Amino acid sequence: MTAAKEAAARHIRAAADDLIALSHRIHAHPELAFEEYLASQWVADALSDAGFEVRHGYCELPTAVEATVGTGPTHIAICAEYDALPDIGHACGHNIIAAAAVGAGIGLAPLADELGLTVRVLGTPAEEGGGGKVLMLKQGAFDGVHAAMMVHPAAVEMAAMPGLAVTQFDVVYEGKAAHAGAYPELGVNAADAMTLAQVGIGLLRQQTTASDRIHGIITQVGSAPNIIPDVSRGRWIVRSSSLDALQPLSQRVHRCFEAGALATGCDLSTAQVGPDYADLRPDKDLLDLWVANATALGRRFPELPNSVVGTATDMGNVSHVVPTIHPMLGLDCRPAVNHQPEFTAACRTPAAERAVLDGATGMAWTAIDVALTAGRRADKHS
Repeated sequence: MTAAKEAAARHIRAAADDLIALSHRIHAHPELAFEEYLASQWVADALSDAGFEVRHGYCELPTAVEATVGTGPTHIAICAEYDALPDIGHACGHNIIAAAAVGAGIGLAPLADELGLTVRVLGTPAEEGGGGKVLMLKQGAFDGVHAAMMVHPAAVEMAAMPGLAVTQFDVVYEGKAAHAGAYPELGVNAADAMTLAQVGIGLLRQQTTASDRIHGIITQVGSAPNIIPDVSRGRWIVRSSSLDALQPLSQRVHRCFEAGALATGCDLSTAQVGPDYADLRPDKDLLDLWVANATALGRRFPELPNSVVGTATDMGNVSHVVPTIHPMLGLDCRPAVNHQPEFTAACRTPAAERAVLDGATGMAWTAIDVALTAGRRADKHS
């Protein structure tokens, strides 16, 4: 192990209690997309205390953070997420992501100039559907970055998350209310329109690929059983292997909703929710560095079935323009998996605390490897 890696690990160990406390604090105060006022402030404060120059409200997003240290030519971006899910809180473990990102920054801060690094920890809001990183990418937050990284908890260890491309949209049918018993023929049933669309989607699934996913919820339908529903609303997500594959699949799903309107006579309106997420494309060289460092920390990567698909992240958009990794840190908590209440509980356990520290150390070591590789290249061409 290099002296720089030993020093980074030492700085992270010294901050371990504070990092775990930060993870627990965010876990105990779940905040939804673009509302992460407490979490983003806690992340900003921790980085400011570590010597970073901090900007809150970065990229015109009130809960986005940019924290910078070092002035070297090699630019590293470490992404923190901190939004939670409705009702079930941090069931994707963004408390761990945020604390690990802060820890990696703390490990690198005293070494940045010596290594030739500029380290930027980016607090990125609204990963759970709002696309904070996509918005920040468009605002130039990742311009000039040589490597971007983050870690994410999961039930099992994975070097690379199989991230799909995703689009999300709202659906509204408008019909006409009528007395369901006395005058049903005068009604135009918006609930029936939604039902017909769901039947169409169910039949469509026979002609989709193994990695395609179509799922959604009905958020409003009717007010009483004796009134023909005049409005029904839903929110739907479509996933596919790439943005190119996503577009035709999304069009086919939209035609199912159009069929519901045509069959019932309802008016249909749809509206996209947030930006599309691109498929995740991890950089092989960067990923090899991560695997070596994670292995040195005692983490192991089990063989997994090819059926482990279906996840998505706005880090995918970043990976299309910047060398990126998004490894998954196993909490060894099966049968609990992401987006379950049981996984919320797993994200505040000793395994979760280890994930914070291993994630921080592994990212710091990977950033050091990037810096040393860049330095050797510079020496070779000087």
